[in-house]
Amino acid sequence: GMTDEERLAILKQDLQRKTNSYDDYLRILLNQAKAQVQREGVDLSVGIEGDMVVIEYAAYLFRKRASGDTAMPRFIRLQLNNMKISQAGRGEKNDL
Repeated sequence: GMTDEERLAILKQDLQRKTNSYDDYLRILLNQAKAQVQREGVDLSVGIEGDMVVIEYAAYLFRKRASGDTAMPRFIRLQLNNMKISQAGRGEKNDL
């Protein structure tokens, strides 16, 4: 997986933030996103896919505050569901 600083750098690119003025806030959003994704039942030890869904979720949290739109983007919901399904599938194989 990525380091916290790598996740922060990609989030800043996603949000087109070049300065460090938002870094502390963005770190908080990344931690919040990570906790929320784990609460959804997604195992984040899956590497890049887990890192990217956390980054995308943090970007959504940032934009949500600016726009007032509170609905989770459909692509994030689908990604979380797909990750849960694939993880459940791996779990069943391990039980055989």
